[in-house]
Amino acid sequence: MLKFSVFLLFAILAVSASKRPRCLKGPTHKSRATPETDMLECTLYEKSSCCHAHFTKELAQSPVIKVQNTYWNRCGNLSESCESYMKKMECFYRCSPLAAHWADDNYSAGLDSVPICQKFCDGWYEACKNDFTCVNNWLTDWEIDEKGENHCKNECIPYSQMYSNGTDMCETMWGKSLKVSKSTCRCLNLNETDASLLKYIVQDSSSSSSSSSSSSSSSEERACHKKVIKLEQLKEAEEEGLEKE
Repeated sequence: MLKFSVFLLFAILAVSASKRPRCLKGPTHKSRATPETDMLECTLYEKSSCCHAHFTKELAQSPVIKVQNTYWNRCGNLSESCESYMKKMECFYRCSPLAAHWADDNYSAGLDSVPICQKFCDGWYEACKNDFTCVNNWLTDWEIDEKGENHCKNECIPYSQMYSNGTDMCETMWGKSLKVSKSTCRCLNLNETDASLLKYIVQDSSSSSSSSSSSSSSSEERACHKKVIKLEQLKEAEEEGLEKE
């Protein structure tokens, strides 16, 4: 009886673990997302996280000097507004269980064409346009020394000279990781609404360009906007409730 109980317990745990979201297969990623306590940054993902809490220590300081072996300050410290967007991207890649939906088929630790919202990219560009950088592609353009640390090959110039606009920045800075979405709803803003809209976003990413698909896409677009309105109404109701208390 005891052996059966132990077996049943392990079977339940195995089924429970299999239902947890998978993560990217990077060297610092968990195999599956689990809750994390004591996260100092990236708290958006603390209930289901692909990163360990100790990773967030480097992101918790401001200005951020480096994340693992990658220095963020090779052209001087980033402004607070620019740093905020960089943190959102780093948190998404390292910690979000949603990221694995767009894992690169040829490199399981990488991302491929994550549908990012135009609004996010424009905001990121505005936040960073007066900061300085020396690389166009942060994944490939650094000179890497024997310690694995990054160094500039070229002079530092403003982001506004390196990238022409938010679309150029999003689709270049992290290589092919991000793709600006044509939809204003079925895309990621790297905030709390992403998980609620995931089914619409994933469907949009996998849809074909056929006429029937186009009709279905329009329907899903309307459904997505309705979902956003409902989320906004719920948020307003919660805020009103807190004010009354």
